[in-house]
Amino acid sequence: MLSAGAVLVDVRSAGEFAAGHIEGALWLPLDRIHLDIATAVPTRTQPLILYCRSGARSQRACKIVEQMGCSHAINGGGVGALSKLLNRPVVGGQ
Repeated sequence: MLSAGAVLVDVRSAGEFAAGHIEGALWLPLDRIHLDIATAVPTRTQPLILYCRSGARSQRACKIVEQMGCSHAINGGGVGALSKLLNRPVVGGQ
């Protein structure tokens, strides 16, 4: 699922991200993604895999970034399932 050059984006709150996030993920919370996505991911054609706790916030984030011109946004769903699917550990939260 994680294609070459894809960016993994955690759209959860600061506390949730600090408690544990998928290794290598960027933190762009849902309430700021419209402000920060262009700086964090300047190439609009770069694949994005967005995730949250359950997939609901990441679905909303996908719609936002698509409206901003990002053409390859994927809802990765929840952090636990996506971590297993990508075979990447959840880090932080010690």
